[in-house]
Amino acid sequence: MKSKVTVDSEGTVTGNTYDKYGSTNPVVRRLMAKFHRDLDACYEIAAPTSILDIGCGEGVLTHEWAGRLGIGGRIVGTDLDDPLLHAQWEKRRAPNLEYRVMKGERLDFADNEFDTATAIEVLEHVTDPEMVLSEMSRCATRWLLVSVPREPLWQMTNLARGAYWSDLGNTPGHINHWSSRSFRRLLSRYGKVVELRHPFPWIMAVVQLGD
Repeated sequence: MKSKVTVDSEGTVTGNTYDKYGSTNPVVRRLMAKFHRDLDACYEIAAPTSILDIGCGEGVLTHEWAGRLGIGGRIVGTDLDDPLLHAQWEKRRAPNLEYRVMKGERLDFADNEFDTATAIEVLEHVTDPEMVLSEMSRCATRWLLVSVPREPLWQMTNLARGAYWSDLGNTPGHINHWSSRSFRRLLSRYGKVVELRHPFPWIMAVVQLGD
């Protein structure tokens, strides 16, 4: 799949669409293998019983987690109203899985409705990441599991491969940028950061909610 910028019905730039999970590029495959190993390790720390997956995209991880949760574990994936996403959701169904069109800043769920809330490669795209994290924390009882590009490594990597020179290596749709330190500082406002991993070129964290 080629990269392209997508825009939702309200004019929100949803970012650069690239099938990183299905890529045949050997470099991308190695990077994604490491990303997935670290994500699995973070998943095991949280050991979720139910999941709210914000910005689930095509539902690749959401569908995988539905299988890991089993029939007794509920999972809901949310994203913007995009016909291309809807078509992918139809391909990835499970008895315990539901998809909803919804923005992370306005989650139509009850307080503490889920055990864990996740946002994998999402917060760099949203205009108000603090509001999204607040809503995730409201809807989850125990854990947040999140990942974002690690800066400035991400932009430097883009420049090194000759991408997005006119934007100094910034991927289209990335409007927020964090280093490992600044991301930890942000997440610490919502709970205790119990795990922080750095699969190149990302940051991945598990946050324990509560007092």
